[in-house]
Amino acid sequence: MSPTFASLRYPNYRLWFAGALLSNTGTWMQRVAQDWLVLTRLTDESGVAVGIVTALQFLPTLLLSAWAGVLADRLPRRALLIATQLGQGALALGLGALVLSGHAELWHVYLFALLLGVVSAFDGPVRQIFVAELVPADKLPNAVGLNSASFNAARLIGPGLAGLLIAWVGSGWVFVINGVSYAATILALVAMRASELRALPTAEGARRGQLREGLRYVRGRSDIMVIMIVMGVVSTFGLNFQLTSAMMARTVFGKGAGEYGILGSILAIGSLSGALLAARRERPRVRLVIGAALAFGVAMSVQALMPTYVAYAVMCIPVGLASLTMMTAANSAIQVSTEPQMRGRVMALYMMVFIGATPIGSPLIGWVAQTFGARWAVGIGGIATVLVAAGAAVWAGRAWHVEVHYRLRSRPHLEVRYLESDPERAARERAALALADQRARDDASAA
Repeated sequence: MSPTFASLRYPNYRLWFAGALLSNTGTWMQRVAQDWLVLTRLTDESGVAVGIVTALQFLPTLLLSAWAGVLADRLPRRALLIATQLGQGALALGLGALVLSGHAELWHVYLFALLLGVVSAFDGPVRQIFVAELVPADKLPNAVGLNSASFNAARLIGPGLAGLLIAWVGSGWVFVINGVSYAATILALVAMRASELRALPTAEGARRGQLREGLRYVRGRSDIMVIMIVMGVVSTFGLNFQLTSAMMARTVFGKGAGEYGILGSILAIGSLSGALLAARRERPRVRLVIGAALAFGVAMSVQALMPTYVAYAVMCIPVGLASLTMMTAANSAIQVSTEPQMRGRVMALYMMVFIGATPIGSPLIGWVAQTFGARWAVGIGGIATVLVAAGAAVWAGRAWHVEVHYRLRSRPHLEVRYLESDPERAARERAALALADQRARDDASAA
């Protein structure tokens, strides 16, 4: 089997991959339908309203992720995932029924977005770390990359399909289809072979201080802090594709739901390419996160200047490639270098920064788009990303004592050399030792 798809040789991961692909397709369909419903039926093309919906959907991640991470480290992860999938499916069906009945109002969408955000806040951390129970430790970066490939394959299919369904049968049925799609993940979880799950160490009981312990751990890891700062800024100002694509398609290029959905699918071409490349990468590094962030900022800044819909759509490919490379490298670098018993809390804190920044950024970017135009909303995201990536590179060079060598002529080349200690390598070694120690204890107990 190709190294790109190595994790698919494990039956439990194959089930997870297939179920997630169907469920993620429904999720992307709902995101497009939700924004289009607010933008065209419930408001008069209000970017602020779309931003508020997005913010409400992600606000609970900012408020609840830290505690969700404690639960992910403490409770059986498969059972917790089944519960969150049931909750998300029920909410999608409820919103679909409301829209189909003709009684949906803007505040209803706000409420359902908030409730979905609450369930998603508890789903996110456990979903991120559950993959480590499906494959051996050395295949974790590959599995994370394939998860991103699944997510972005769904992103390739979902928005375009949603645009067609909205024009054909309306937004309500899109919500219903999404609600049904959660059954795929639930069935996959139920069908998994429990004997082949690789149980990770869990936090000790329900004792006080576990959240503070996670915070202290992250504060002591400068590599994780750099990733969180970069991704927090990028998420706040740059990763608002739902909003910016809707506003650009509708207000700048005068297009309909189908063309809006196509923008999401074209963006996913680059994202899927980045995910497949990430699946082949064995050792994701902080420098890759910073470099990909810089490339994303430049691509997004250029995209803001594109004069036609076709040119803007073509620029979605490099934007998607750079953004997915950045996100996958950040996720993998943190997971691989974190001790297993701390992984749920660390990933929860990362998601609180990464996804939790959306409630701040979406209304702000929506206001910029509505006040100054959609092009400014895209451009500000690109500029902010370039600035934080450049700042992170300068700080890393001074704090970690690295040299950066580059060549722009003939074949472009970038090389980073660590002059002293490598904080990522040391962190990975600590995580590997902790996992080996846990396995030794498990073997001794079994004997």
